[in-house]
Amino acid sequence: MDTIYAVIKGDNADEEQIRRAGDILKAGGLVAFPTETVYGLGGDALNPDSSKKIYEAKGRPSDNPLIVHICRWEDIYRIAEPVTEEVERLAEAFWPGPLTMILQKKDTVPKETTGGLDTVAIRFPSHPVARRLIEAAGGFVAAPSANASGRPSPTMAEYVAEDMNGRIEMILDGGAVGIGLESTIVDVSGPEPIILRPGYVTQEMLEKVLGEVELDQTILDGTTAQRPKAPGMKYRHYAPKGELSIVEGSAEAVVEHINSLCARAAAEGKKTGVIATDETFARYAADSVKSVGSREDEEAIAHSLYRILREFDDEEVEVMYTESFSSYGMGQAIMNRLLKAAGHRIITV
Repeated sequence: MDTIYAVIKGDNADEEQIRRAGDILKAGGLVAFPTETVYGLGGDALNPDSSKKIYEAKGRPSDNPLIVHICRWEDIYRIAEPVTEEVERLAEAFWPGPLTMILQKKDTVPKETTGGLDTVAIRFPSHPVARRLIEAAGGFVAAPSANASGRPSPTMAEYVAEDMNGRIEMILDGGAVGIGLESTIVDVSGPEPIILRPGYVTQEMLEKVLGEVELDQTILDGTTAQRPKAPGMKYRHYAPKGELSIVEGSAEAVVEHINSLCARAAAEGKKTGVIATDETFARYAADSVKSVGSREDEEAIAHSLYRILREFDDEEVEVMYTESFSSYGMGQAIMNRLLKAAGHRIITV
């Protein structure tokens, strides 16, 4: 199929493009659109055939649940129950915004959208284009990230087109996204809230609202025997085409070891890349060295990460090494994505 590419410019023509995109979704088609986190690949959340098309376009396993995006708080009552006081407090604190909540679903949501589960993941995004599109589409848009399954999530429309051109009906280009990592997912369907995916809304922020919040042990530990609490957590994600490894230890030892590994790979004829920080950028020797930002600004690191992984792909880098980051605050989300991208390959020095 020919994918329509529409740039959102902030003028009156935008409404026509968004109405057109909403009509495509209502008719069962797929539209990629910007959110404040990453670009999403949208389909009608209440249409099982649309959800099937999303899985097909992404090459995504069908037991990996999709997130249902809404644009009005009251619409949560149409797709989930019970909506507890705990859910209301989270919504008051973080919606609209980068938080996804898992609740028990109503029959209005087909199991094709929820990966066969009796729960539904719900998010109320803050991005104005996303909210206008959801409203134009009827209020319920299922949307995972708009990338081929397993690849780094797109933070710009050009990366959506790279993966999805010819697979979907339309791409809405709203420019670069703000956050750059997917939403935090917290499961509030059971007796205790559990973080299933860390993100911009940190564990510490959630605990200020709810008290103690558990972190699923599979998030930062690839060796645990504990079974993931959501099917999508068992799949490799965010991965570049080359091989990525995380090197952890003292700053001095990490720099020295990464340079040694790059020299060895170069001697074997492989193109090398390093994900560095502003503090260490000048100390690395590789074919491509990229800084994700200063360690003093974890939000900037999160914003840059997927773009850098995509740039390594564009440069055909074969072997990549990255420094490790904190497992607290925003660093928890950064490390979760790096561990997934690296297939939990960690070198300790």
